[in-house]
Amino acid sequence: MIDQPDKLRRALNVPLLTLYGLGVTVGAGIYVLVGATAAEAGVFAPISFVIAAIVVGFTAFSYAELSTRYPVSAGEAAYVEAGFSSAALATVVGLAVAMSGLVSAAAVSLGAASYLHGLTGAPEAVLTVCVVITMGVIALWGITQSVMVAAVITVIEVSGLLFVMIWGFGFADPSGVGLTDILPPLTGPHWAGIGAASLLAFFAFVGFEDMANVAEEVKDPVHTMPKAIVWTLVLATVLYIGTTTAVLMAVPLGALSASAAPLSLVFASAPDTVQQGFGIIAIVATVNGVLIQMIMASRVIYGLADRGHLPKALAHVSVRTQTPDLATLAVVGAILLLALTFPIDALAERTSQIVLGVFVLVNLALIRLKLRGPSTEPHFRVPVVVPVMGVATSLLLFATAFL
Repeated sequence: MIDQPDKLRRALNVPLLTLYGLGVTVGAGIYVLVGATAAEAGVFAPISFVIAAIVVGFTAFSYAELSTRYPVSAGEAAYVEAGFSSAALATVVGLAVAMSGLVSAAAVSLGAASYLHGLTGAPEAVLTVCVVITMGVIALWGITQSVMVAAVITVIEVSGLLFVMIWGFGFADPSGVGLTDILPPLTGPHWAGIGAASLLAFFAFVGFEDMANVAEEVKDPVHTMPKAIVWTLVLATVLYIGTTTAVLMAVPLGALSASAAPLSLVFASAPDTVQQGFGIIAIVATVNGVLIQMIMASRVIYGLADRGHLPKALAHVSVRTQTPDLATLAVVGAILLLALTFPIDALAERTSQIVLGVFVLVNLALIRLKLRGPSTEPHFRVPVVVPVMGVATSLLLFATAFL
C-alpha cells in the first residue's frame, strides 16, 4: 500500500529506533545531571541510577505491549483512551507527555549552552537560542533525515561516555572516592538522599517512552518496538552506572555537585586537546537530546490534533518533508520560553514528576485492557504483574519528592 502524502512515513527499523531511544535518553541525562544527582545522594549516586532503572524497567515492558497494540503517534494518549474510554483523560495525558518533552528539551538545551559557553565564552542565553533554533530546523527536515542525524550523534555521545569511563578509571588523578565507597549501608539516613537523587536520575532515563510516540513511523512495529525498547534500557543503564562511578572516582564530590557541565571535570588534568575534544562531544550529545525531544513532542501534538483533541491546524503535515511542520514550530517556541525562564534542576525535576504521573496512568490503562480479556490482534504481551509493579514503583519514586 502506498502511503498517502498527508500521513507519516514508516521508515524506522530496530537499529535506528534503538539509536533514537539512546539518543534522547543519554543526551537528556547523564551529560547534564550527574552533578545534581551527586549533590543529593553523595557517593551513592550510582545506586540512584540503579533504582531509577528498576522503576523504568517495569513500565518499559508495559510500553512494549501497548506500542504494539496501538502503533500510533501520541501513543500514551491512545493507550489511556483505550484503557479508560475517556477522550478528555487521553487529551490530558497527551498534553502532559508533550509538556515533558518540552521541559526536558529546555533543560538539556541549558546543559548544551553551558558546555558551549565553556568553549566559546559566548553568553549562555544566546547559545541556548541558537541550539534550539538549529535543532528545530533539523526536526523540520524530515523524520528519516532527523533520526539519521540523531543516530550519528548518538554514536558520538555514547563514545564520549566510554571515553569518560576509560579516562576516569585509567588515566585521571584519583581525586574522588574508592570503588567500595559507592555501596551504601543497608540502613541509615542516606537512603532519603538516594531516594531524592533517584527522581533526578530517573530524568536520565526519560526517553525510551518517546519511542512509542514515533510508532506510526516504525516498520513492523510488533517486532521492532519491543526489541528497541529493551535494548535502549539495557544499554543506557550500563552506560549510566559505569559513567557515574568513573566520575565519582576521578572528581572531588564538592566540585562535582556544583557543576552544570559535570563530565568535563574528569578531564581537568588532561591535555588541552583532550579537554577540548570532550567538550565538543558533550555539546553534540546534549543538542541531540533537544532534537529528539522536539521530534517526540511535535508528534504527540500532531497525533492529538489528528484525532480532534487539539486544533486541526496542528495536524498539518508538510507535503515536501512529510513532517508535522506547524506542531514542530509550536514546540520550538515553547522550548525557548521554558529554557529562558527556568533553571535546569527545576526543569529536570518537573519532567520526572510529569513522566511518572503518565507512567501510572499508562500502566493502569494496560491493567484495565488485560482485565477485559485477551486481544485477538497480534502484539507483544507481558503478564499483568508487570503493569501492577509499574504503578507501584512509579508511585513510590514520585513520593520521594515529598520526603
